[in-house]
Amino acid sequence: MNIPEEGSLLLVNKPKSWTSFDVVNKLRYLLKIKKIGHAGTLDPLATGLLLIGVGKYTKKLESLHGLDKTYEGIIEIGKTTPSFDLETPFDSSSDYMHVTPQEIASAREALTGELDQMPPIYSAIKVNGQRAYKSARKNEIIELKSRKIKVYKFEIIQVILPEIYFRVVCSKGTYIRSLANEFGEKLGVGGYLKELVRTQVGDYKLENAFKLKQLVDQINLINESN
Repeated sequence: MNIPEEGSLLLVNKPKSWTSFDVVNKLRYLLKIKKIGHAGTLDPLATGLLLIGVGKYTKKLESLHGLDKTYEGIIEIGKTTPSFDLETPFDSSSDYMHVTPQEIASAREALTGELDQMPPIYSAIKVNGQRAYKSARKNEIIELKSRKIKVYKFEIIQVILPEIYFRVVCSKGTYIRSLANEFGEKLGVGGYLKELVRTQVGDYKLENAFKLKQLVDQINLINESN
């Protein structure tokens, strides 16, 4: 497959269980190109829009990192996990039936605007030269620093307890897993991120993205015809 001299930006719908690096490595192999990277990592259990820069376009990826992002997902309250998602087993459970719509609205409001957010210990942030999640898996004590983020919109789409369906528009560096955990804490019953899909990065939309299999099939077809 020939890459334009100025490079290309590929919009890919990352499948569940693939890391962002898995997607990049797959395309690097198929395109037979060294210069390839992505803007904005998605957790393995998340799906949705991943921006892939190919060739000279990799130089522009840094400018894409700062774009605002939109997510939709499900928070399940009444349970928690160490990773704040389903990567790790449940470590606590609480009764949630007493939670009221007013309390849900209050928690949502408290987590909207400029926030000091603590990243999950199961994250790719480097601490003393090592990824935090590697230390967490060894049960090592990790000291992470909070970071300033902005949640521009936090909409509750539907509530079917214990599941809360939401949409969030936020700044770069926001961990939706941490937001889900904090949401559960605000309600006093705990919570974790059950599902997550990234639907938009800046003006780039998921509806315009290739499904990974579709993109792989197209590249293979082009390679076979050359």
